[in-house]
Amino acid sequence: MRQNLLLVLAAFLGLAALYPSAAGEPERVAADRAPERLLRGPTAEVWSLAFSPDGRQLAAAGKDRTVRLWEAASGRELFTLKGHEDQILRVAWSADGKVIVSGGADKLVKLWRTDTGEESATLRGHGNWVCGVAVAPDGRTVASASADKTVKLWDAGGARELRTLKGHTSEAWGVAFSPDGKTVASAGKDKTVRLWDVAGGEELAVLKGHGNEVYTVAFSPDGKHLASAGRGGEVKVWDVAKHEELHTCRGHTGDAFTVSFAPDGAHLASSSSDQTVRLWDGQGRQTAALSGHRGNVYAVAWNPDGKTVASAGADKDVRLWKAE
Repeated sequence: MRQNLLLVLAAFLGLAALYPSAAGEPERVAADRAPERLLRGPTAEVWSLAFSPDGRQLAAAGKDRTVRLWEAASGRELFTLKGHEDQILRVAWSADGKVIVSGGADKLVKLWRTDTGEESATLRGHGNWVCGVAVAPDGRTVASASADKTVKLWDAGGARELRTLKGHTSEAWGVAFSPDGKTVASAGKDKTVRLWDVAGGEELAVLKGHGNEVYTVAFSPDGKHLASAGRGGEVKVWDVAKHEELHTCRGHTGDAFTVSFAPDGAHLASSSSDQTVRLWDGQGRQTAALSGHRGNVYAVAWNPDGKTVASAGADKDVRLWKAE
């Protein structure tokens, strides 16, 4: 059973050292710029990154079962959050910056206070790994996506389950709230992106177009667009209102793991097993390829200040790049 779960995680995170990427060997890409800063501390692969809403702090989570919190400007480590019993697959901030949410292979969702680094709640209910987490803009609701094929909505204050969203026919890898908090998007191994009504739990749309499993989703700051990425390196941008694909960003030669919009909504960053972070404009054209990681790049996050992009992956390092 454990071996089967490891195979699932390998497919999700693209552990190329053990399981080759669908897109083949990573292409060697010349870096368009050097990283501005290098943060060290994680003792194993980093699966997820998230900036605080004010851009002053950066959280990283991964295989070492911890969430590390740094001061972004200085690189000073603030807290190491410990409590998960297995690797942590995703991390997210509340809009007010007071809470960090994490989800892990221990099937748990945990909430943490950012002022003290203390665990404030544990949410139990998933039957398999929690692969994605997100917090509603008002901070009252947490969403989680799981390898048990479901997306769950939770009352953050009461630490209780609100509803379970069922529709994915295989593992649900990623989840995101729209900026108005009314819609949740999820990504799955079934090659679909699904939109859900938060208030009623109804499935609003199924977006099809990916040729392989979809690992991640992210809304643009204005909520008009949705980015998704997955196996084979496909990065797609969708019109949320029309439920239509706008364009595909082409350039990655390995699986694409995460995407993050710039605060202006006109640019997008993606990370890949081709060992690069790539930046894209609003038409899906590549504007930069950031190379320097020694292995798969699992995580990317655009700082809300618009000036910095953070990335991390198999080499354990967190790199901060100038976005322009």
